[in-house]
Amino acid sequence: MADDLKPGLKAEIVRTVDDSLVVKHMGGDGVLSTPNMIGLMERAGIEAVQAHLPEGHTTVGFEVHVKHFGATPKGQKVTVRAELLEVDGRKLRFKVEAHDEDKKVGDGTHRRAIIAVQRKD
Repeated sequence: MADDLKPGLKAEIVRTVDDSLVVKHMGGDGVLSTPNMIGLMERAGIEAVQAHLPEGHTTVGFEVHVKHFGATPKGQKVTVRAELLEVDGRKLRFKVEAHDEDKKVGDGTHRRAIIAVQRKD
């Protein structure tokens, strides 16, 4: 794979929690859902490495080990970070975490695999 694909690559995503990211069964205006937090973590992993991949390649997620331990209310900003920890051939391992304006709300690891993009003819 690409020579510059090395541990230490990072990306950060900052989003305001809006209706597209919340669940409302907790009451009130809703809170950041776990699937959406994980989706942002995956997106941060993609952004950390995409520019370092060979042309015509991308990554796909295949493993997530994440704890979501704090509620982030609608209207607050959530900051999600991914850092590449390990490159093992085509397999990548990331440390991921999420913070809202007040506290850490999630963390864990995420793994992705490098694949060739399929062309539609």
